[in-house]
Amino acid sequence: MIKYIAIALLVCFVARAQNPSEEKWESLFNGKDLSGWTPKIRNYPSGENFGNTFRVEDGKIVVRYDAYDVFNERFGHLFYKNPYGYYRIRLDYRFVGDQANQGPGWATRNSGIMIHGQAPETMGKNQDFPVSIEVQLLGGNGKDKRTTCNLCTPGTNVEMNGKLFTPHCINSTSETFHGDQWVKAEVRALGDSLIEHISNGKLVLSYQKPQIGGGNVSGQDVIFGQKGQLLTQGYISLQSESHPVEFRNIEILNLEGCMNPSASNYKSYFIKSKPEDCVFAKKKKK
Repeated sequence: MIKYIAIALLVCFVARAQNPSEEKWESLFNGKDLSGWTPKIRNYPSGENFGNTFRVEDGKIVVRYDAYDVFNERFGHLFYKNPYGYYRIRLDYRFVGDQANQGPGWATRNSGIMIHGQAPETMGKNQDFPVSIEVQLLGGNGKDKRTTCNLCTPGTNVEMNGKLFTPHCINSTSETFHGDQWVKAEVRALGDSLIEHISNGKLVLSYQKPQIGGGNVSGQDVIFGQKGQLLTQGYISLQSESHPVEFRNIEILNLEGCMNPSASNYKSYFIKSKPEDCVFAKKKKK
């Protein structure tokens, strides 16, 4: 009996491993330290984590300002090591505590997931924001409507409904989340063709053709890209804008990979083909 149970379990395991529709989410955070992540804080070189702004507590990536006398517009971003173009990223976030001393009023309970961004080492020492697309995360003030998973465009523009959209920010259709509750945010990025924002499982904003352009970035040593250049991929970063914030369950689903059904690593949900990734079983010699 034990033998048959073991065989059945093995068959189920193999079937699951070869299931092309099963989503293979990967964690971007090991829960222990910031391995694989690089901080870039305004007025400091890439890699210097001033004041231990970004740190790990209780299995979460958290942003803290206990080493700041005043915030002094030292906006920060924590970059993941690999660029992505076609993917879904999801995480939980929440705002806690009080804003850093002299943080800007608009940055109260404000953070973001930056996508399709420039690499941290290409930013100027005094640059405030990476050229990127910002999925703006906002918390409620306890009484007023304040949507989250909005769009802001540091150094970029997008298209909406076939027209170039040049204002810096636009609100989503999400609910407002007050207090220190955990909120789920997800982004679906398909190169330069489509980006979707999802809040607590609901699609709340979508747009197309992210591209270089616009303003709202200062301190660049070298201008990144050319105006109108479409952003097909880039780096992901988590934002520090003066209010303590926490992140957990940071996961990514790559939508680029082997699209050959004969390959052992074929996935039916892949959207962009990457033939060089295909793995094929070796044929047995007769």
